[in-house]
Amino acid sequence: MTAHPSGRGRPLLRTAALSAAVLLAGCAGAEPAAVQHRGGDSERSDSERGEGGHAAAAAAATALPSAHVHGVAVDPADGRVHLATHDGLFRYEETGPVRVGPVIDLMGFTVAGPDHFYASGHPGPGVDLPDPVGLIESTDGGRTWQVLSRQGHSDFHALAASDAGVVGFDGALRSSPDGTTWHVLDAPVEPHDLAASPDGAVLIGTSETGPVRSTDAGRTWSAIEEAPLLQLVDFAGGTTVVGVSPDGTVALSTDAGATWSTRGRVPGAPQAVGADLQPDGTARLLVVTDAGVHDSRDDGVSFTPLPA
Repeated sequence: MTAHPSGRGRPLLRTAALSAAVLLAGCAGAEPAAVQHRGGDSERSDSERGEGGHAAAAAAATALPSAHVHGVAVDPADGRVHLATHDGLFRYEETGPVRVGPVIDLMGFTVAGPDHFYASGHPGPGVDLPDPVGLIESTDGGRTWQVLSRQGHSDFHALAASDAGVVGFDGALRSSPDGTTWHVLDAPVEPHDLAASPDGAVLIGTSETGPVRSTDAGRTWSAIEEAPLLQLVDFAGGTTVVGVSPDGTVALSTDAGATWSTRGRVPGAPQAVGADLQPDGTARLLVVTDAGVHDSRDDGVSFTPLPA
């Protein structure tokens, strides 16, 4: 590793990290930060699995289809917004979100191409999948899922796909060229979220001590000096990356995460971010908070609510 983010020379970041630790732990309806999850399911109660009334009430109050949203992305096949949630996958139609496929607690989710998704998490009632599901794959837009690997072992709470394969965190940071064979990466932090450049060379991980970056597919890492304290991160395409801080502040990088500029801000506690480059080169951002889904078409400067 080239550097371990120790926080030296960054006293303001160290103070902010303490606040972020509280916010991360309370994010998404009291869903803990990734560093508190180790891939097991023994500590998850029935109410946490969405079987209680509190989750439904919270979802109704925010116009979200589920109280916990763990991923948001646009399917290149049809341009539809998809939410990966505690209660399965939802696709936004003109009339609002519609469930797609079986009820799976999708803790990790990433889009690899048109109708091509990877995910992880736990099966819902009556779903014939191992628990945890390991890495699962859909090639029909989420209607059906196939188990690829690590079934019964891995609950990836962070996933990112690229042309080079998949990278995920399940208590260890792992990479796979094909979703079946895995290699452990020596990362300096336990990432809350992960992003991979289209070619897979650049990886960015967020943590309570600040974001870290690798330019050699995870072999070596360094802290991103002067970067905001990001909670969520996603590559829009090319060298454009977007990030969201625990307070909802949105940041943009056009050099693959080396430097960042602050943009707009969204209300509520952040749960997920997705980004996509538009034909004119600007980034479309989708930020999910407990206040709803916020859509930006101008690099994150301004946001409008996604219709429920």
